[in-house]
Amino acid sequence: MNKFRQYQIMAILAAILFGVSAPLSKILLGEIGPIPLAAFLYIGSGAGLLVYRKIERLTGSQREGEAPIVKKDTPWLIGAILSGGVIAPILLMSSLRITPASTASLLLNFESVATALIAALFFSEYIGKRVWIAIVLITSASILLSWDFTSQWGFSIGAVGIIFACFCWGIDNNFTRNISSKNPVSIVIIKGFSAGFFSLFLALLLKNPIPSLKIILLAMLLGFFSYGFSLVLFILAMRNLGSARTSAFFGTAPFIGAILAFILFKEIPNIMFIISLPIMMAGTIFLLREEHSHRHVHEYIAHEHRHSHKDGHHNHSHIPQEVPKGVYHSHFHIHESMEHEHSHVPDIHHRHSHSSDKK
Repeated sequence: MNKFRQYQIMAILAAILFGVSAPLSKILLGEIGPIPLAAFLYIGSGAGLLVYRKIERLTGSQREGEAPIVKKDTPWLIGAILSGGVIAPILLMSSLRITPASTASLLLNFESVATALIAALFFSEYIGKRVWIAIVLITSASILLSWDFTSQWGFSIGAVGIIFACFCWGIDNNFTRNISSKNPVSIVIIKGFSAGFFSLFLALLLKNPIPSLKIILLAMLLGFFSYGFSLVLFILAMRNLGSARTSAFFGTAPFIGAILAFILFKEIPNIMFIISLPIMMAGTIFLLREEHSHRHVHEYIAHEHRHSHKDGHHNHSHIPQEVPKGVYHSHFHIHESMEHEHSHVPDIHHRHSHSSDKK
């Protein structure tokens, strides 16, 4: 089994959990406005994971060795919250008011492309030919799936706003990548409560009606799985695959939502779904079959994250007692400069530059 397969599966599971949120949210929207719904989805993600972490501690089943968030992580975390949890939703909500639905659905698929572009241009993440092909295929399939030929098409200031919102989410994904070595549950709890209470404040400011307790709890439960647990899996995948590849896998979410919509609303798959499905599958196969290996140099680095001593990159000693080779733990440690060759992706130890494009 490909050693990256478990993280690829995590990315796909994250997409599945997020993908089901669209049709289920559509059901809830009959009882709650979009801004309060966004608020309780995000609050539910934070609250649900907080309860989940308490249960883990009580039962002694918590994931071992995760590194805590420290002061130097704060700028990245604040940047992720502001770009993805505050600015992007405001841009989207403002733009949706003056943009045709077909245009909005089409342009929202630009997030994975924006993430990849930002990762490559500003964070020096390597994106080879296979990954670019996969991103193009998955994005094209999502565009075909989103296209509504019966509605008006138009390009306006609203469309520009949606593109900027996608770039903000791309920034969010890349900022989150830079702290993905830290405890993902803590990251999502902070992001969930921050974005959730901001949206709730906005809803109260706009005098949106607050629904019944039953609807609030249902929205929070959906938020726990589709926004909370999904984002934890997304961060774990991003830690080990890089932001571009993880976002490309996440681009399959529209298909998951469409399939569930067919089941829930008794809809019949249209021709665009039938055409898009093999294109999406081809893109996913390109990602799953990616192989990238070359001789590379690891520069000196000192950091803290969850690790074990069986991966070929952690050969430091522990004083006064050695940690067994397969046991996961976290502490501040140093990587001396080294050079070797093996199959790898842009995880937290392989964000080196590439002088030439390899497969």
